[in-house]
Amino acid sequence: MPLEHLAEYTERLTQVFEKHGTRGTWYAHASVGTLHVRPVLDMRRDGAAKMRAIAEEACAMVKEFKGAYSGEHGDGLVRSEWIAPFFGPRLTAALGEIKSWLDPKGLMNPGKIVDPPRMDDKALFRFAPGYATQAPRTVLDWSEWGGFDKAVEMCNNNGHCRKFDAGTMCPSYRATGDEAHLTRGRANTLRLALSGQLGQMGSDPEDASFPALDEVKAALDLCVSCKGCKRECPTGIDMARMKVEFMAHYRKQRALSLRDRLIAYLPRYARLASAMAPLANLAQDLGKRIARFAPERRPPRFRRDVVGRDESAAGPASEGRDVVLFVDTFNRYFEPENTRAAIRVLQAAGCNVHLAEPAGGGRPLCCGRTFLATGLVDQARSEATRTLEALTPWVERGVPIVGLEPSCLFGLRDEFPALLPGARSTALASSALLFEEYLVREADAGRLRLALRPLAADVLLHGHCHQKAFGAMGAVEGALRLVPQLKLSTVESSCCGMAGSFGYEAEHYAVSMKMAEAALLPAVRRAPADTIVVADGTSCRHQIADGADRAALHVARVLEQALA
Repeated sequence: MPLEHLAEYTERLTQVFEKHGTRGTWYAHASVGTLHVRPVLDMRRDGAAKMRAIAEEACAMVKEFKGAYSGEHGDGLVRSEWIAPFFGPRLTAALGEIKSWLDPKGLMNPGKIVDPPRMDDKALFRFAPGYATQAPRTVLDWSEWGGFDKAVEMCNNNGHCRKFDAGTMCPSYRATGDEAHLTRGRANTLRLALSGQLGQMGSDPEDASFPALDEVKAALDLCVSCKGCKRECPTGIDMARMKVEFMAHYRKQRALSLRDRLIAYLPRYARLASAMAPLANLAQDLGKRIARFAPERRPPRFRRDVVGRDESAAGPASEGRDVVLFVDTFNRYFEPENTRAAIRVLQAAGCNVHLAEPAGGGRPLCCGRTFLATGLVDQARSEATRTLEALTPWVERGVPIVGLEPSCLFGLRDEFPALLPGARSTALASSALLFEEYLVREADAGRLRLALRPLAADVLLHGHCHQKAFGAMGAVEGALRLVPQLKLSTVESSCCGMAGSFGYEAEHYAVSMKMAEAALLPAVRRAPADTIVVADGTSCRHQIADGADRAALHVARVLEQALA
């Protein structure tokens, strides 16, 4: 659209939407007059008729303003019938004649540009006449979308997940090139299953098993729950949450393996394993093959020097701000130096650091991530309940909850409201911040008093998938830039490939390494030996250690090194 007409066009098109009882989303390249416009319509009911009516009026307006109706990425089946109004019958016929010379049998892109179908031809619809879904009773809250089946149907097949050049999604597709292991492919498999096209679910959704259990499991097998689609998909598909929902139903019909139990119940036995760390670590090494962990992997090492409940009290008393540090399972039992570094930095910034502890005592708090990964949603909900009970008094006082491990901290922000919908989980989600998010927020508000000495060093930063998915990469970069003379570069990478337990599993080892070799590991290998490699995710650090033989640091340890 010529720019001088763009404002009038959008205003009039908005009125067209309103006339048909809907509204639209606008995105793309307004600076050059290009818009993608998507009316919010239910294509299973009267959406097709409304879409055609809107398209006819939009086409007339574009022609009136001497614009172009063709799509930025081509015309395809949807827009081809709108070429004739712009080119006229004579030129359109000429296009058809040329096509017949070059493709007399009509084998190349039939129905595109020449002899197109109507855009509202029901034979072309994903939601054909008679389409209906029957979802089983869900274990997570899907009310935001109107139900689990509606959330699945948010995938409109736009194919933005089929990318290799930037962003996070979809790591498994980048590694395999297989549409089945793509966000769109998984959403379509789920949609076909829930609509009975892969087998019937049964008459009672309260008791019925999930349809096409094995087909859906195969489609979701390589999903690493990176949540890249939640941020990067234009329709906000959350395949990670869909996988949790499916796995909960899968677990009702498929028993846990030994490996599943070791992964899921890690927070429950980690305290005992740490107390007998040498034996526990030896058992891990000897039992890898029995439990079907990749023999090439070195499991994380349990440590005896875990963070004690009173360690934060060892710092100087301060009249500064209170902060609650949520210590996750991994930074408690495997890498306690990260927790201690965070405590030192926060105290140096004038904070009173309180370690999050269960209200009634007992074992440490946990976000439930390992249970969610294996489909044990009831156990994850139990952990979330304990954590919510412990943190709510702090939240009600306005004290921020700070975490170190992105997957765990964002569990508080993203999974808890789905597990325990309500005002308390919503309030906790609003109060939970990554360590670096808190520091940058305080710095931006002019409240941060953190004396840091210069570090004349190069830093190579790899972002955790959840940092990318929740827009936190700017915060970790900002926290590192608090250190004078630090030279920062960020790896343009997708998932590291380890993804929790995924990369440790024998059948996933090869694709895990392929994900890592796409960008991350080559960038680390190219970095000079004195470059500081930073990765906040425990899985990312282990993947870098295994694949590049380099030690990566949490951002808290870099800031600790720079304390004056």
